[in-house]
Amino acid sequence: MNLGSALGIADLPKPVTEHKKLVEERAGMPGGMFKMNPKVDDVVSMCGCTGPDNVKLVVMGTIDSGGSGCMCPANAFVKALIRHVIVREKDLVIMDMEAGIEHLGRATARGVDAMIAVVEPGMRSIDTVERIMQLGKGIGIDRYFAVINKADNPGPVADKLATMGIPVLGTIPFDKCLVEADLAGKPPIDVDCPAVDSIKAIKAKLEELFGEKKQ
Repeated sequence: MNLGSALGIADLPKPVTEHKKLVEERAGMPGGMFKMNPKVDDVVSMCGCTGPDNVKLVVMGTIDSGGSGCMCPANAFVKALIRHVIVREKDLVIMDMEAGIEHLGRATARGVDAMIAVVEPGMRSIDTVERIMQLGKGIGIDRYFAVINKADNPGPVADKLATMGIPVLGTIPFDKCLVEADLAGKPPIDVDCPAVDSIKAIKAKLEELFGEKKQ
């Protein structure tokens, strides 16, 4: 919900799931039924915004009707949109997800190049990564990477990830400057913090792995 501020976007776009009229028109059907493949190819331009460095942000939102689970027009609409942007859009797509793969299915997974886990220096975080990897492999995602966060000594965490076969893209050390920037609502990349150099190095690795020449 606060990815926008990390990207330097002050005014977040309205979440897709809150465009209720659009969702109902595209995904709803009489009698409580809904379309599994609604039209979504224009949703990024309709519901998103463009921030610094020409980064486009779309906020998916949550399904908040009690007891609705996954069987509702809004969820079908979001799943179709995610599938569209990953599989059909030409841009490099980064999904900021909760610790799981609930929004991904087999049809979507074929367009996912890799999953990147942000790991904190603790076994609960490492156990979560292992569980995500098990679930992801079950739907066909084969490449996994990790970023170690808030760690001044990443060695023990990196060793455990290595035994799991997960390469580390880089480490972001704990930096009070980043905490202060976050409290001030400033994106990390726009402040002069020592940890920003680590973030830029990780960005360079991602561009090398998944940049335009790798598409």
